[in-house]
Amino acid sequence: MKMDRKIAMQNNDTGEKAALPAARKTFVDYAIRYGFLTLLAGLLIFFSVATEGFFSPFSAVFIFQSVAITGILALGVTFTLVVDGFDLSIGSTATSALMLSAYMMVVLEQGAVVAVIACLVLGALIGLVNGLLIVKTRVPDLLATLGMMFLLIGLQRIPTEGRSISTGMVLPNGEKANGVFDPAFLWLGRNKLDFIIPNLIPVSVVIFVIVAVLVWVFLEKTRYGRVMYAIGSNQRAAALAGANVNRYKIVAYMFSGVLASVGGILLAARLGRGDIASGNNLLLDSVAAALIGFAVLGAAKPNAFGTAIGALFVGVLLQGLTMMNAPYYTQDFVKGAVLVVALVFTFVLTGRRAGSNH
Repeated sequence: MKMDRKIAMQNNDTGEKAALPAARKTFVDYAIRYGFLTLLAGLLIFFSVATEGFFSPFSAVFIFQSVAITGILALGVTFTLVVDGFDLSIGSTATSALMLSAYMMVVLEQGAVVAVIACLVLGALIGLVNGLLIVKTRVPDLLATLGMMFLLIGLQRIPTEGRSISTGMVLPNGEKANGVFDPAFLWLGRNKLDFIIPNLIPVSVVIFVIVAVLVWVFLEKTRYGRVMYAIGSNQRAAALAGANVNRYKIVAYMFSGVLASVGGILLAARLGRGDIASGNNLLLDSVAAALIGFAVLGAAKPNAFGTAIGALFVGVLLQGLTMMNAPYYTQDFVKGAVLVVALVFTFVLTGRRAGSNH
């Protein structure tokens, strides 16, 4: 009898000890999968309570506009992350597209269609050069795109001797620029679609959503996207399976360049001038959004949905800090802290390593 009672007590202790790790595992799983979405919801509640006017249509429009540009660039970064690469030239590509569109319309007096096509071609060419440098000359992706970043920063300033482009400016040759921004071009960055929600949803946000859906479908639902993930996970194995690794990598960087140009076009259309300094934070914000995307729903890999949520998170964070009158020099610190938290969710809690898409 005593022996039976002792065995029962031992079994009960063992069950309690087993239940504790199980409960802890459930909590960790929840934190990995929903922790960042919970953090985003908490951030929205905090800013809504702490800041007057944050939860308003005006604030929402501003957040949406900033999210659209950052998000499109971040989706470009996502393409390169999928193939285990990285594009540091994304911000300078966007600024180059901004300056080119302004130059085409204000200096060369071309229309919106010509300006948009020229910017998209520019982005594709930049991506092509990046890809060729990486796969043909074996230059590491960080060094190749860093070099391209500095090249573009210098190149976009040469035609105007470092000045911004606006109607009536005096060109280096002494002539006056008489062209204006095409109203159809400005419509992309300044108008709102009233038939969805009156005076709330900017055109640029609709473009961002369309791009995000297309990128998600391409990466998650098509053979080409799955091959890209396979290359990022194990390049050698993908090559042995018959994938043209070099071609897919070049295409990924071309996608990155084109999407960066789309972001630059939307920024130019929003500003209505070729502001040489307007793209200073594009690289940091887009990279942060893409890396934060790793933590969304515990994906632990680059993905379009996570990137879109990451862009929304960055937009909400910056708008909230701005409305709280937080000093501008603290914003990068806060973004960095958030990024570190996202990476902890991704790689520490999941036990996965960077560069693995499994």
